[in-house]
Amino acid sequence: MSQSESRSWLDKLPAAFQAYRNGRRLDEVECIVPDLNGMSRGKAMPLKKFSPETPIFLPISIFYQTITGQDVEMDIVNQWAESDMVLVPDMSTAMAVPWAKQATLQIIHDLQDLDGKPIFCAPRNILKHVIGLYEQRGWQPVVAPELEFYLTKPNIDPNEPIQPPVGRNGRSGTALQSYSMSAVDEYGPVIDTIYDYAEAAGLHIDSVIQEDGAGQVEFNLTHGDPLLLADQVFYFKRIIKEAALNNNMFATFMAKPMRDQPGSAMHVHQSVVDIASGQNIFSDAQGNATDLFRYFIGGTQKHLREVMPFIAPNVNSYRRFESEANSSAPTNLAWGYDNRATGLRVPHSGAQDRRLENRVIGVDTNPYLSIAASLVCGYLGMVNQIAPGAPAEGELDDGQRAESYIPTTFDESLRIFANAEPVHQALGQDFCRLYAEVKKEELRQFHREISPWEREHLLLNV
Repeated sequence: MSQSESRSWLDKLPAAFQAYRNGRRLDEVECIVPDLNGMSRGKAMPLKKFSPETPIFLPISIFYQTITGQDVEMDIVNQWAESDMVLVPDMSTAMAVPWAKQATLQIIHDLQDLDGKPIFCAPRNILKHVIGLYEQRGWQPVVAPELEFYLTKPNIDPNEPIQPPVGRNGRSGTALQSYSMSAVDEYGPVIDTIYDYAEAAGLHIDSVIQEDGAGQVEFNLTHGDPLLLADQVFYFKRIIKEAALNNNMFATFMAKPMRDQPGSAMHVHQSVVDIASGQNIFSDAQGNATDLFRYFIGGTQKHLREVMPFIAPNVNSYRRFESEANSSAPTNLAWGYDNRATGLRVPHSGAQDRRLENRVIGVDTNPYLSIAASLVCGYLGMVNQIAPGAPAEGELDDGQRAESYIPTTFDESLRIFANAEPVHQALGQDFCRLYAEVKKEELRQFHREISPWEREHLLLNV
């Protein structure tokens, strides 16, 4: 095979990448996979070393590590034999690395074992499996994520509190400016850079708004296939962080980075269409809500607390749920029509757009796993015909919150998850066991730390 023939795949790359490249020599290819926490792992190589047909390998042990990089000892046969995984490029995900100095390509890879079987613990494979459960029923799930995040001053010392960024007026950001166009304009250079990077990567932003917090921004993405949208969230997190760094700021997707500011969510709008007809199965021919829609809500109410380790995957995640004073972070699994006091909201829409918004998911999640977990809850509801509770009207009273509470600590969340047999069966027993062990080790590491609060208030006062 000639060199020109072996490089024919370059000519098939998306138009956005060709425009970004603009005739420049392609310098490097980044072969990446999302790990359990949604971080990018993989290998970078010169173009001459990459071919879609040439196998690339990584050890499976990247899934045995906590977010701190600590290896976790588990009951796995030959765990540290470090068997290889085969990286298989999904060329539909190929796009530019806009912040690179030289023209660079990044490609998300799927993971298989040496026999060609999907790796059981790869997050992208988990989401594909859940989509497959829907497809077996003739259904296609559709999602639309909303990403909230904070722009902050660079935080060099982890012992120091995170501070809002300084905008164009020279002042640090202030809170409670939701939907303010002036507040968005304060960080115009960062927003412009994000838009530029997104355009070069061929990604589309539906809208951008200022959220409640100081320096808190929200990007909404256009609805579509769950795998496509999870890939976009994965890419967007990297783009946003790099755009902030190039403007002397940090961008953080911590669920609650500042004590006195609201937390950041990843609200996910979910609907399901019939594959054969393309019609939304949540509405009937007359435009009324169907039983399947009710069951989707019921399953989400029943099972969402069981999948909290996926939709609130870190100790910090639960700081979002400390209080309902800010209704954008509800601490309940009640549902209601156009009611933002509920964890599950049915937005005002036409029949074909009828959907359920999951408002509990944090932005600190791995998008493949949090979307998969949320969809599994609705799937189990539809398959098992789980009826929902009555819709909540207005703010919830104490009794309603008690009936539909979500776990408020990571410890409680992991205990509930341990007994969630239907969820384990749907997502994979081996994967759920591995994920739980990794998260329990992260929790143990956290509990070994001594916080500044303890040093300030206990060191000399007890």
